[in-house]
Amino acid sequence: MTALNRVPSLMARAGTASALTLAAVGGSIVVPGVASEAAAATTASKALQIAASKKGSPYQWGATGPRRFDCSGLTLYSFKRAGKKLPRTAAQQYNKTRHINARSRRAGDLVFFHSGSYVYHVGIYAGSGRIWHAPKTGDVVKLQKIWTRSVWYGRIN
Repeated sequence: MTALNRVPSLMARAGTASALTLAAVGGSIVVPGVASEAAAATTASKALQIAASKKGSPYQWGATGPRRFDCSGLTLYSFKRAGKKLPRTAAQQYNKTRHINARSRRAGDLVFFHSGSYVYHVGIYAGSGRIWHAPKTGDVVKLQKIWTRSVWYGRIN
C-alpha cells in the first residue's frame, strides 16, 4: 500500500481519535444537519418540561401565562421560555411548523386538532399518545390522552 492510499484510512482514524478526544474532554463535534436536529430536540424537550410544570394552571381564553393559559397560549409560553418564538393562535402555529406524520412524532412536537382544514386546538406531544394542553374554560393544564384521529403533527425547527 502506498502512502497516498493510506491517507484516507489515516484521516478516518485521526477523525475518530479526534472525536474520542473531544468527547473525553467535553468538547463538541459539529456534523452538518445533526446539530440543528439536536438543538430542535433540546428546545422541544425544554418546552415539554415547561408545559408540564404548568400542570393545574387554570384555562383562560386569550391567556399566555405565566399563571393562566389557553391552548395556544401554553404552547407559545412553553416554546418562548425554551428559546423559540411562535405565533399566537393554533392555526398560525400550525402554519409555522414542519408538518410530520404520526409515525415520526416525538415528545415535544405540537399536536394540532382539526375539523376539516380548520385547526381549533393545540397541545405538546408527551409520548405514549398523550399531550400537555390547556383544554377549555373551567379546566386546567393537564396531561391527557389524544381523544381523536383528527390531528396533525408539527415540529418546531
